[in-house]
Amino acid sequence: MADDDIAIVGIGQTKPTRRADRDIRALSIEAVQMALDDAGIAPSEVDGIISDGVIMPGSVPREYMAAQFGITRRFDGGMSYGGTGIACAPMLARMALRAGLADVVVFYFGVDWGSRAEGPYGFHNMYPAKMAFEKPQGFNGQPSYFALWARRYMHEYGLTEADLAAIATTQRASALRNGRGQVQKALSMDDYYASRMISDPLRAADCCLITDGAVAFVMTRMDRARDCRKKPIKVMGCGYASEPLSGDDIFTQKPAQLTMPGAKEACGRALREAGIGLDAVNFAEIYDCFTISCLMQIEDLGFCKKGEAGAFVREQGTGIEGKLPVNTHGGLLSHSYLLGAEHVVEAVRQLRGEAGNAQVKNAEIGMVTGLSVPDYGVLLLGR
Repeated sequence: MADDDIAIVGIGQTKPTRRADRDIRALSIEAVQMALDDAGIAPSEVDGIISDGVIMPGSVPREYMAAQFGITRRFDGGMSYGGTGIACAPMLARMALRAGLADVVVFYFGVDWGSRAEGPYGFHNMYPAKMAFEKPQGFNGQPSYFALWARRYMHEYGLTEADLAAIATTQRASALRNGRGQVQKALSMDDYYASRMISDPLRAADCCLITDGAVAFVMTRMDRARDCRKKPIKVMGCGYASEPLSGDDIFTQKPAQLTMPGAKEACGRALREAGIGLDAVNFAEIYDCFTISCLMQIEDLGFCKKGEAGAFVREQGTGIEGKLPVNTHGGLLSHSYLLGAEHVVEAVRQLRGEAGNAQVKNAEIGMVTGLSVPDYGVLLLGR
C-alpha cells in the first residue's frame, strides 16, 4: 500500500433501536467518540469533518459536531444525501487528504426517524410536485413507490413473491448470526407470507426497519493509518453517478422504471479505479430499503442479467456461505435503517475479521452501495 492511499481506521455505531432514549445529537456524538476510540486517534488530530449534504445539516450540523470535540476544521464537506452521500464520503475525504487539506477526517451520520412523528415519510415533503400531485393520490410513503416498481417488475420478468421472500429470509438469518441488529427474531417463509401487506405486493418483511441511531468512521492516509489501533482498511475505489432527474420526478416519472443506470456507471468507475473485476468482490453490502430495490441493484451492478436476480438469490446464494454474501449483518431490512451507514461499518468488520458468527471466509474485498435516487454510489474496500 502506498503512503497516500486512504484507509478507514476507526468505526463506531450506537446500538440500533426503534426509539432511542436520547436525541440524535447525543447519538451522533457517541458514534464519533466510539470511532475515534476504535482508531486510537485523539479529537485534537481531527481537522476534517464530512456528513451527507441534506439530512445531517438540518439535525446535527458539522459545526456543532466540531464544537463538541474542540475540532478546528481545515476541511468541511458533504455530497448528495442518505445512501449515496454515505458511500461516497471516502471520495471527498480522499480528495482532502491527498490535497493536504486535512490529515484526519471523520464522517458521521444518524437519523431519529423512529422518534419523529412522520418518520421517513416526511422526508419527501420537501418536493413540491410530490406534495401537489402524488401524496393526495395516495403515494404517501416510500413503500408505495417501491411497490410500483415491484409490481411492474413482476409483470415484465415474472418475479414471484417467493423471490422477494428469499431476500428477506436470507438477510434475517444473517442478522441473527451477526447478533448486533435491531431485530433478533427468526423469519421463516411462513412468517414472511404471514407478514402484513403494506403496499401490494410488499409486505412488512419487504420493508426496511425504522431506526434511531448513528454511525461514524475515521479516515486518514496510509502513512498515519499504520500507527492506528486497528488494522487499516484500504479505500480501493469509489464511484458516483446520477440520472438527470429531480426529487420531484423520481419513482413515478423515471423514463425506465426498472433500471438504476447510476448503479452500473458508479460500479464501473469504482472497479476501474481499484483495478479489479466484479468477480474479485467477496461480499456486497447493498442498499436494501426494500427487497425489490436490493434485487434490482444485484442486476444493475452486473452480478447477473436483468430479470435474473430472483434465480440468482435462490441458486447462487446470498447468505454468509453463498456465492455472493449480501448484507452480511442483515441490512436495512433486518439490522437497522441508518441509510447504509451501517453497511460501511459492517464491511470494515468483515475485512478486519471481526464479524463473529457472520464472518465471510477469506474476505479480501467488499463492496458497499448507496442509493439516494437519482444518485448512486459504490465504495470498494480491501484489506
